[in-house]
Amino acid sequence: MSQANPPGRPLLASALGGLGLLAGMVLIAEGGRRLPPDPPSIAPAQGADHLKAASHAPLHDARPGRSARKVAADLIAPPPLDPSGIERTEPRPPLGELGLAPRPKTPMPRDWRETLLFRPVATSSAVFEAMGRTVAISGTVDIDPDRTCTFDNTDWSCGQRARAAFNAWLRGRALKCFLPPDADRFAIAAPCALGKQDVGAWLVSNGWAMAAPTGIYGKAEMAARNARMGIFGPPQ
Repeated sequence: MSQANPPGRPLLASALGGLGLLAGMVLIAEGGRRLPPDPPSIAPAQGADHLKAASHAPLHDARPGRSARKVAADLIAPPPLDPSGIERTEPRPPLGELGLAPRPKTPMPRDWRETLLFRPVATSSAVFEAMGRTVAISGTVDIDPDRTCTFDNTDWSCGQRARAAFNAWLRGRALKCFLPPDADRFAIAAPCALGKQDVGAWLVSNGWAMAAPTGIYGKAEMAARNARMGIFGPPQ
């Protein structure tokens, strides 16, 4: 004995039949136009390579009659230059001393040590004795005590005045100098400081010593000459 159909199934079948009839009418109205085929599938092994190649492919306009064009090429790209017409000129001088490379410092020997010399006494404008040692200030040219200078046709004992100025500035205070271990055996040229003041810089900038040709006080001597200080000025 056959089972009876559910009451809702005839209605569903009639609805599906109506939809099929409507789809057929749409295809007839479109003139039998065929639907585009499905895109080809990519094999799993080739999918990554295909996507990588597509990401690196150059972008272009697929519309017919369209091509890439340069935007403001004359403004963005530099103009063409003829290398034969380029001439190298001399560099301009620096705007100030900050633009100059610092003078390299002369490394001190490893066995030299910072030594305090108490109660120094100047024997000339840039040489002193202390604790049995004789030290000349490095980077300077000493003014002999017997030297005389001329200013406006007037001679004066500038050497003795320079030694007196050095002694007055020292006032028996301790100098800190870099000396070798056996400096007490001979006179030696060494850099010295009085507190935080460079002794050579003070002597040359005040005109009581001259700068050595290979020293670091050339500008200080020029300033002292221009200002007529020390031995470059009037009798004192």
